[in-house]
Amino acid sequence: MQELKLPDINTICDYLRELDALKLVSRRSYVAGGVRLENSAEHSWHLAMACWSIARNFNIAVDEGKLLKLALVHDLGEVDAGDTFLYAAERADANKAERACVERLQSHAGNGINDLLAYWDEQETGNSIETKLVKVVDRLLPFLLNASSEGRAWKENHVKKSQVLRAHAFIATEFPAIYAWVEQKVKYAVAQGWLEDA
Repeated sequence: MQELKLPDINTICDYLRELDALKLVSRRSYVAGGVRLENSAEHSWHLAMACWSIARNFNIAVDEGKLLKLALVHDLGEVDAGDTFLYAAERADANKAERACVERLQSHAGNGINDLLAYWDEQETGNSIETKLVKVVDRLLPFLLNASSEGRAWKENHVKKSQVLRAHAFIATEFPAIYAWVEQKVKYAVAQGWLEDA
């Protein structure tokens, strides 16, 4: 009888420590109404849970396993690349460094997920209903946190109403009900002085 070769637990744990580094990546959104900045690992968990819940709330026919995997890998590249602020000028090129990080993580000897990069690529460039939902909810959650913290990050970064509307415009096509809510909250944020009316 052939002896089963067990994986090297030290190498696996080394990989898990690599993933743990996502907790060190700070984002620009404040949690719990402004207590502290959110980290990217927290955002990834929140994104996965929110996608799952919204898919059920709206009765969207999705492959839930695929949806959760796409959400969980969404910001994995930030382990090396860091988080790029939504309104930053260099945002267009951020995915290059993020993809290189995911390639590195996939090739790690302790990684047991051989299609990690494929899922990351799909969430980045795909057009499935799961991908669309991840993109919408990924944009919705920081907006929600900004609204919940009285626009703290918007004010700190001098974010304008036009920037927010432009960044969220695609939601109108994919999920009009969510976009209508965003527009209503943008008007309220401007009235409260949380967003610059420009």
